[in-house]
Amino acid sequence: MKKIMPEFGQRLRELRKEKNLKQTEMADFLGKSEANYQKMEYGSINVPALTLIKLADFFAVSLDYLVGRSDLR
Repeated sequence: MKKIMPEFGQRLRELRKEKNLKQTEMADFLGKSEANYQKMEYGSINVPALTLIKLADFFAVSLDYLVGRSDLR
């Protein structure tokens, strides 16, 4: 499976683990299937802008940090 957004996937996984959340919990929060959420963490799908914003707000980080454009949270 080709990685489209590898930096995003890695950061998403790290942020989820910092909050001690499971992939199923994140999928429920986003209203997505667990398989779809897993693809986000693998960086293998394009994530809609509204989902990125929801994740950035949830984890209290900038969009630039979340997608790997900055190292500043």
